[in-house]
Amino acid sequence: MADVTLRDVARVSGCSVATVSRVLSGTRAVGAETARRVREAADALGYRPNHAARALRGRRTGTVGLVLPQITNPFYPALVRELTHALHAEGRAVLLADCDDDPAAEAEYVADLLSRQVDALLVIPADEDRSRDAVAAAAARVPLVLMDRGCGPGVADSVAVDNTAGVALVLDHLAATGRRRVCFLGAAGTASAAAERRAAYAAGAGALDPGAPERVALGDFSVEWGRAAVDEVWPARPDALVCANDLIAIGALQRLQQLGVAVPGEVAVTGFDDIPMAALSAPGVTTVRQPVAELAAEAARLLGLRLSGEDTGPQRSVRLAPDLVVRESSARTGARVAILAPSLVAVPGGRSESAPVT
Repeated sequence: MADVTLRDVARVSGCSVATVSRVLSGTRAVGAETARRVREAADALGYRPNHAARALRGRRTGTVGLVLPQITNPFYPALVRELTHALHAEGRAVLLADCDDDPAAEAEYVADLLSRQVDALLVIPADEDRSRDAVAAAAARVPLVLMDRGCGPGVADSVAVDNTAGVALVLDHLAATGRRRVCFLGAAGTASAAAERRAAYAAGAGALDPGAPERVALGDFSVEWGRAAVDEVWPARPDALVCANDLIAIGALQRLQQLGVAVPGEVAVTGFDDIPMAALSAPGVTTVRQPVAELAAEAARLLGLRLSGEDTGPQRSVRLAPDLVVRESSARTGARVAILAPSLVAVPGGRSESAPVT
């Protein structure tokens, strides 16, 4: 069967080809009754737009490139799902690349996506320092939004959770439950999320114990490191392990159970991200919940503003407020799961935004 064309839809709907084009592309307002007739005709005929032809005419491909540091991290599939839905609602498709935490591979994927004429890019940089040049060069060519992690000020629009607020929620909770000998299990390197969570712990842990800011062990964002980190820090007998993500926390729980250590009786364990495994582990992991749906929606909004030309100003930095989900790994005996939010956010709706001068 030959492909259904705009001319076919126009014939069945009784409208001009120009009117049909306006309705189906959404480029110009059309009366409700006319739009209904056009859409009914298009549905009845099985019309599907030719995106390749549209790209040639409008110099837009309707595609957005998405570069991730590591798709095996359980936090990212949920984010990809929300992003795909948000962009699809705007008529855009996603091309996905996984750089496996390698800035060199990341630069190659960014270049490849640009060669495929994507309209815009979403990037979660592998490394704040080593990713900067490739990201900055790409941002000079197409609209680009950094997600979850940054590349320094003035590079591109960015949206991420407020890591400092998240760690503060954890430390306040641990202080309220009587923990004092806290220890941080984090990730080395210059990925901004790792660095910000590390810095927030160092800045706030002293309120629980003057020696706490020095009790830090660094590896990577993995279950394996969580297990190894316990062997490194347990001789000092901390009463709380503040983990930089949920994978580290789950690994720490596994090793503590192997050692016969009671959680939360002898030591509390907290994570960050609220991946599905955090709720399914035994005990359930107290963790900082990232607002994944809002993160995706805000990234799509920033891209849309740049693509439409509505925003031509300096780069924007958006920080979203997290929640603390208190589960059995740190709760007092008999306590139920609770969700705690920051007591103060900069903008109504749990969002703070700045537009630095560049």
